[in-house]
Amino acid sequence: MKTIEQLKDELLELAFAEDIGDGDHTTLSTIPEDAIGKSRLIIKEDGVLAGVDMALEVFKKLDPSIKTEVYIKDGSNVKKGDIAFESEGPVRSLLIAERTMLNIMQRMSGVATMTRRYQDELAGLHTRVLDTRKTTPGMRMLEKEAVKIGGGTNHRIGLFDMILIKDNHIDFAGGIEEAITRAQEYCKANGKDLKIEVEVRSLDDIRKVMNHGGVDRIMFDNFTPEQTKEAVKLVNGKYETESSGGITLENLRAYGEAGVDFISVGALTHSVKGLDMSFKAV
Repeated sequence: MKTIEQLKDELLELAFAEDIGDGDHTTLSTIPEDAIGKSRLIIKEDGVLAGVDMALEVFKKLDPSIKTEVYIKDGSNVKKGDIAFESEGPVRSLLIAERTMLNIMQRMSGVATMTRRYQDELAGLHTRVLDTRKTTPGMRMLEKEAVKIGGGTNHRIGLFDMILIKDNHIDFAGGIEEAITRAQEYCKANGKDLKIEVEVRSLDDIRKVMNHGGVDRIMFDNFTPEQTKEAVKLVNGKYETESSGGITLENLRAYGEAGVDFISVGALTHSVKGLDMSFKAV
């Protein structure tokens, strides 16, 4: 299996390939090869900064001679007019790297800003906000990294690092107990040490899981805050608990106050507006 660093490197390869092609002909035709200059990253909207480390990777991969002085680190609150960093090097390289760097930073900063907003709504509670697999294809590692930068917690990365038995699995398997048993047997037969989470749709489903055992977390699917409170009481700390489905910034606090351990929110990554910023010549 590929490492996170390998996946990031492949993402940059693809980003450069789709943007540069056989050359940035505008830059090549207008800027002398020996021209040296400086550009600064200017924040144009309040939010949480994320992607600075990836920006440095973009510059390093495109042209290692680019030198960057960082003024604001990932995870910092930023406001309009702030200067996050200044980069100096061949002007051609600064111009060619600009869009790829901004695309990554704007997206990651948007995710981090959204995550911070959700996690702040749960201030004083033990409940943590989780991301989901509803990510931009190819950018999952960066978006999940941005969630952590914003103060959230990562759920499973993909289909490979956790067993999450959802409603369709249960229906096709013939029931909750059968699905859990098969998951346990699969892990044992294949030498897999994977956490098992199961989705439930009713309090009766929870009772079935409790009677059967063999899971690490129970996910309450589309429960109301009132139902969630009952569900948490029923589980009584025996397993981790998670709420999912129909949860917004407006009702998030109510779910947290119901006592659930985690709340998964697809909006952290699938409905995010990029944070506005620009890379301007000094």
